[in-house]
Amino acid sequence: MLKLTYTEAGLHFERVVSSSLEVLVAQRVILALRAGQPLHIEPGKASFLMPIDTPGLRYLEKMLKVEASQGVVVAAIDHNYVEISLAGSWIAESAEAHAGMLVTTFSDQTEFFVYKLWQATQSPVSFLA
Repeated sequence: MLKLTYTEAGLHFERVVSSSLEVLVAQRVILALRAGQPLHIEPGKASFLMPIDTPGLRYLEKMLKVEASQGVVVAAIDHNYVEISLAGSWIAESAEAHAGMLVTTFSDQTEFFVYKLWQATQSPVSFLA
């Protein structure tokens, strides 16, 4: 399962292999009920940009064609970037919320490559002591 969490600070992307989509959603519903918080769940999409020259991107595109995956779309934005869109379930406090999370499931191979490609595009942060 892929989990994209959008906050005011930015996007956090992770691959969760320890539970199913249904279990994660059920746990989030229970948490909201116990905390007395509103919760909105609906079908949704999340997107992020990736440099067009990211190593492995062409392999992902070929793999998506073979798997006939309709939940992952790779679209050219310009000469430098592509947008990767993922269909899944949007979970937030309200329908108008800009912060929340999108959870989705695909084949293990698709999840692995989408996550690894995203990881490869993230700049490592270093701290000077």
